[in-house]
Amino acid sequence: MEQSRLPIGIFDSGVGGLTVLHAVNDLLPDEQLLYLGDTARLPYGTKSPASVQRYATHAADYLVGQGIKLLVIACNTASALALDELRHRLAPIPVIGVVEPGATAAVNRSSAHRHLVLATESTTSQLAYTRAILRLDPDAIIEELPCSLFVALAEEGWNTGSIAEAVAGQYLDSIRERSRAERPDVAILGCTHFPLLQGAISNALGPGIEIVDSATTTARAVWQELAASNLAAPDDANGGIRLIATDGAARFARIGSAFLGRKFAAEDIELTDIHPADKGN
Repeated sequence: MEQSRLPIGIFDSGVGGLTVLHAVNDLLPDEQLLYLGDTARLPYGTKSPASVQRYATHAADYLVGQGIKLLVIACNTASALALDELRHRLAPIPVIGVVEPGATAAVNRSSAHRHLVLATESTTSQLAYTRAILRLDPDAIIEELPCSLFVALAEEGWNTGSIAEAVAGQYLDSIRERSRAERPDVAILGCTHFPLLQGAISNALGPGIEIVDSATTTARAVWQELAASNLAAPDDANGGIRLIATDGAARFARIGSAFLGRKFAAEDIELTDIHPADKGN
């Protein structure tokens, strides 16, 4: 098949990466998208770096075996721990993570050089966003704040309302109460679950802080890479989405529909086992 007609591969440990899929599909509706949720091994964030790298390699190899033209690591933990290795392993197939696009957008939008990264504890412990931002702006001041409860809220569908507002306030009221000189001017949503709670997060932070959504910025990075590599789907291409999970199709469909922004059923999910020896480890 002509390379430009091949699908874009996207993987995450679960449903969170569907926010990236949603953003890519909105920006590039003519592209075929192949999404793998490694639900048998989620969450990656609680695993050792060696395990995350191994799982990410299995997911990437599976998608390459399906025939893809570009890979997106739609997982902050895997992006932090496995991006360089996968770029080397998969070359010349382009590989894009979610950290670099988010960091680039934050630096471009910040005038005060003050950044707040909201992510899970596993991601903040890696300081991947701090390193990425400092490579672009050595004078930047970065604070990484773990907000792990946002994941549970997103998966329960409690994205708005009093519970979401209360949890966001618990995490972020201290940021809002700072003087203008000490407050960040950009906040990065450093977890693919967090865009579903953007309203509550924005309300808790208050005015004057611009929010950068890593899903949207990653979609733009995909568009730029396709254009630069001459891999964009031709004008007569028909876009589409194929969803694959490694376990729990019913739960994947129930929770994932909100992340993708459209309803789908368990019957729409293909189940596969990308590495039986690792299942449950």
